[in-house]
Parts: sequence; C-alpha cells; structure tokens
Amino acid sequence: MNENALNANVGLKLRGLRLARNIKQTDAAKELGVSPAYLNLIEKGKRVMPFPLLWKALRYFDQDPEQFMSSLGEGRVDEALAKLLDEPLLKSLDIDSESLQSLSAEPKLAGTVAALFNLYKNTRTQLENVLAQLSNEERTRTQSNDGPGVRYDYSPFDEVSDFLESHRNYFPELEEQADALRRDLKLERVLTSAQLIRLLEERFGFQVGFERGPSGSSVVRRLDLDEQTLTLSPDLTEQPLKFQIATSIGLLLMDRSKLVERIVGAGRTRHAETQRLIKVNLANYFAGALMLPYGDFFKEVERTRYDVELLSSIFGTTYETVAHRLCNLSDPKRMGLPFHFLRADIAGNISKRYSGTGLKFATGGGSCGKWAVHLAFLNPGQLTRQYSMMPDGATYFCFAKVQLQPIEGSIVKGTAYSIGLGTHAENAKYLAYGLPTNDLRKDAVATGITCRFCERTDCNQRAAASYRFAFAFDEYTKKDCFFSPLLVHEKNDKGERGENGERNGADKNGRQELLDKQARRRNKSES
Repeated sequence: MNENALNANVGLKLRGLRLARNIKQTDAAKELGVSPAYLNLIEKGKRVMPFPLLWKALRYFDQDPEQFMSSLGEGRVDEALAKLLDEPLLKSLDIDSESLQSLSAEPKLAGTVAALFNLYKNTRTQLENVLAQLSNEERTRTQSNDGPGVRYDYSPFDEVSDFLESHRNYFPELEEQADALRRDLKLERVLTSAQLIRLLEERFGFQVGFERGPSGSSVVRRLDLDEQTLTLSPDLTEQPLKFQIATSIGLLLMDRSKLVERIVGAGRTRHAETQRLIKVNLANYFAGALMLPYGDFFKEVERTRYDVELLSSIFGTTYETVAHRLCNLSDPKRMGLPFHFLRADIAGNISKRYSGTGLKFATGGGSCGKWAVHLAFLNPGQLTRQYSMMPDGATYFCFAKVQLQPIEGSIVKGTAYSIGLGTHAENAKYLAYGLPTNDLRKDAVATGITCRFCERTDCNQRAAASYRFAFAFDEYTKKDCFFSPLLVHEKNDKGERGENGERNGADKNGRQELLDKQARRRNKSES
C-alpha cells in the first residue's frame, strides 16, 4: 500500500471509529488537542497523522493498536454497498471499490445509497411488468379489431427500423457523397485501411491511433471531436477495421454538412435516442456506399447473380457488409431485388432486421424457430437455403450463413451470428443460391412471424400459445406440441354432460371453432 493510500485508509478508519461512537468531530478534536479543520483533513486522508497523535486517538476511541494496524490493508467495504459492485448500472458508471470504501466511512449515507438503489431496481422491475401487461392487453385488443391503440413496447430500435423502411433503405445524398469522395481521391475498387487512414488524416485532420482499451472494455472505436483523434482497437482485422474507419468518415461528413437533419427532417421522434441511432445507421450506410460503390457493386451483383460470398471476395469486405448493401439497391434507375435482412444469435435473439419484402417482424423481439436464419446454426459451415410459406400463403426464398468470430481461439469468448436474407419466392430463379422446385406448396417450410401471433394450429416447434386462439386444453388429448390449439375434431368426444344433456366439451369446442374462424377472417382482412 502506497503512502497516500495508507493516509486515506488511516483517516477513513478513524472517521469510522468516531461515527460508530457517535462522537462529534469538534469534540474529538478538542480531546486530541488539534483543530477540527486539521482532524477533518486527516479523516479525508489529506494529511499524514503523526504516530503519537494516532496512539492518542486509539486510546480515546478505546481501540486496540495491533488490531487497528492489521485492519489497514483490508479495505473493507460496507456489506450492502459491496453487493452493489456487481450491479450492471454501477459497472457502467465505473464506480470502483476505493470510492465505495470512502462511502463506507459514512454509515448512514452508505445505507441510504444502497436503499435508494434497491428502490430504483424494484421500481424499474414493476414498471417493466406494467408495460409488458399493457402491451399484451394492447395486442389482444388490436387482434379483436377494437382499434390500433398505443404501442407500449415500441422501442427506439423499432422506430429506426420503420424509418429505414419508409425510405426503402436508400439515401441518394449519402451515395453522392461517397461517390464524390472516391472520384476526388481516385480510389480503387478494393479499399485498404491504410488508404482510409490517409484520407481521414489529410481530408479531415484527424490523427489515427491504435490502443487497447482498459481491462474488460469492448470498445473498438472512439472518435474524439475535441482532440481530433480516432482510436481503434489493435485486435480489429482488416475487413472490420476498414468498416470502422469508413463509418468514422461518414460521421464527420454528416456533422459538417448537416446531412442527418436534412434526411430526418423536422419531424419529432418518439424516443430521445432515436435520432442518434438513425445517425449511426446512416454512418454505417455511408461506409457501405464508400466500400461498395453503387454502380460498380450493382453491376457485379447482376453478373454474379447475388452471390454474397463471391461479392465479399471481389470487394474485400465481410459477408454481413455485402448482405446489408444488397438491401440498399433501391435506385429507381438501377433497382435490385427486394430483400429482408436478419441477424440472429445462437439463442434466437434478433439484433438487426430490415424488411424490404413486406415481411412483418414481431415488435419487441421473438421470431419463428423454423426460419433459415435460425436453422443455419445446425450446419454452421455451409449455406442454409429454404422456401418458406407464411400462414397467409405468402412465400419467400431465404438463405443464411453463420459468421464466427472467435477470440483467443474460443468461439465462446467471441461471437456467432447468423446472417439471413430473404426475397419473394418467384425471385429465387435470379439468385446463384436458388433452389429448384416443382411444387412450391409442397417444398416450402410452413413458417410464421412469432408464436404469439401465429395462427398455425399444428406447428411442432411452438414455444408459446397464440393470442389468435382462446386457450383450450383437454387432459385426455395430447398434441405433438403442448401449445398448439386443440380443434373441435381433435378433442376427446366424451365431454361431461350438463343439466340440459349437452356435452360441455362439445360446447366449448364449438366456441373454439368460432374463434378459429374469426381469427382466419381477421388475417385475410389484414393481408
């Protein structure tokens, strides 16, 4: 322990002894023969405490000197505060153990902080439960055609997705900026990180450096506008490194030309975070436009018949970057095929999504376990392809590939994502990955959007009951999936008879059949 730390520890321990005995600082200073101001500085660790004064203080507080000296290296933190060290919120605020140890010297304050934090957690949990309940009620009311109502689970990410889809994920101003930059600097087809670094330094006056973040930090890019520096992680390989530098250039260009304000317009967003998220998405869009210029890329897309793997090799970028760029081809003069895009992890969580095909994604997460983007994890070394059919009869051709990024040779420490693309089934013949089919209805996999809103009655992959059906259960009849709704003709016909002689089971099933018909009619009207 260094001298400063020792002084701070001695002061904190003495302050703790004084407060535990409920002695005022002025009274203690008088007994020790020092001024209250001097004792205050000692307790804060800003003054060295002479040993004679320390022994006098220990006698005054009736504290064993040997026990006190042995406790100096313990750095003991209040138990209630110590538990908070593992809380995600405190980790994000970077409150270290030394700060909590200083707070521990104020028992009442420490207890108050711990109580307030726990109160915040409980309130946050209750709020989330209320919002979830309101959202469920709203979904049910919407399905009953009682009006659209308010979307309580409409997140900033949902708002960004709607913004991109409303613009068909195509932004001509960003395309023009990227093309102009390539022309001015006479950049070749395949960009290198060295070229982009030189561009950032010469055109924008930013210095680029590589620095590993503090232990436990996963920051890979930090753009400091005041210092005019871009700091990158040395662990980035060439392809993601190029993308991060190109994104930084996009951010600086948008700041200089006020592009975000012009693209987004004066309309208010529902969430405060939405505009920043839109800016990030537009910067990423610019990076894709700079690395994969529209004209050249579109020509190669048509020549290779949308071969994503080959295109990533031609332009020296990642599979995911090419997949994203395929969703930008909405120039009326050079229109590409419409695609929907999904990025999912091995647990089925969707972290990115875009629909250019009209496919509706569930708000708040969740998706169909029979989609190709999830099935790709069964064969991570190869492309997964399938035709899929939605309950309303809409058919798509989908393909997905797993991208692994191990850290220190371990995929558990790294990341594993499945990148999925889909287009209308009739477009499969234009794709290098297209599958032949003579009977689409037979070859297509029966899929849905998400279990909670799927009207399929015989899906063996169901993970939850659907809101489209009144839940009915017969302990004597078992379907292959517990959550599949029980239909009239499937239920055990030996229902109990009521006073009027009718079978109660049949009567319930009759109501179920009516609800099923109503759900099918609603779905037809929605489509």
